[in-house]
Amino acid sequence: MDMSRLKDAIDLAGRVLIAALFIWDGWGITQDYGGAADYLTQHGVPGFALPMALALQLGGGALVIVGWWTRLAALGLAGFCLSTALIFHSDFSDFNEQIHFWKDLAIAGGFLILAAHGAGGWALDARGRQAGI
Repeated sequence: MDMSRLKDAIDLAGRVLIAALFIWDGWGITQDYGGAADYLTQHGVPGFALPMALALQLGGGALVIVGWWTRLAALGLAGFCLSTALIFHSDFSDFNEQIHFWKDLAIAGGFLILAAHGAGGWALDARGRQAGI
């Protein structure tokens, strides 16, 4: 395998791994929507934000996996991770919350790198570049 194909395969694997978390979590929210809405309101987030968060998780995750509008989806998910860290995981007296805070920041960093560099060759975005779109 040449290095270009290896890079494209690694880009795809990275996109699937980072986005799978958000699709999995979004699916879980659909299974207990009321519980998720209660959790948000307990942290001062209005319930009307849940459908937007759910759309971002499921839609953004799917866009990242297929590599379509990848940079925009990655920026949205990076913002989601940063806000999640600050809103839900800022109790630094709890070591577990500290871990979640830093993991959210790390995932946001991964999405920022994806936003800066794009999805790679095995992506729908790349097909548009090849067609001159």
